[in-house]
Amino acid sequence: MMTDLLFTLYPWVKSLHIMAVISWMAGLFYLPRLFVYHVEKAEKVQEAPAIFHEMEEKLVRVIMRPAMIVSWVCGLIMVLTPGIVDWGEVWPWTKGASVIAMTWFHEWLNARRKGFLAGQNRLTGRQYRMMNEVPTLLMVVIVLSVIVKF
Repeated sequence: MMTDLLFTLYPWVKSLHIMAVISWMAGLFYLPRLFVYHVEKAEKVQEAPAIFHEMEEKLVRVIMRPAMIVSWVCGLIMVLTPGIVDWGEVWPWTKGASVIAMTWFHEWLNARRKGFLAGQNRLTGRQYRMMNEVPTLLMVVIVLSVIVKF
C-alpha cells in the first residue's frame, strides 16, 4: 500500500525536489555575492548596511531555508521509494555527503549573516568571492553522482 503510494507520487516528489533545489542553489549562489557587496560597498552609503541586512535575512528566511527543507523532505521521500537507490553503489553516498556539506555551507552562510548583523564580520570581499565557488563544486559532484552514477 505505502509502496504503491510512493511510486504514484514519485514523479511529483521528484519534480518538487528539482524546483526546490534550484531555488536553494540560487540562494547559495546569491548570498555570498551579497556579502561581497556588503563588505565592499555598504559602508559608503548611509542606509546601505540596513538594506543589506534586510535583503540577506529575507533571502535566508523566505527563500533559502524553505527551499532547503523541501529539498531534504522530497529527497528523503525519494530515498524511501523502493528500487530508486542501490546502496551498494557509490553514487548515493557521494551525493549524500555532498548534500550534507551543502547544508553545512548553508548554515555557515547564515552564521556569517548573523555576524554582519552583530557587527562582527571578519571576512573580506575576496574571501566571500572564493566561498561563492563552494556550492558550484558541490553541485557538480551531486549532479554527476546522480546522472553518471559514479
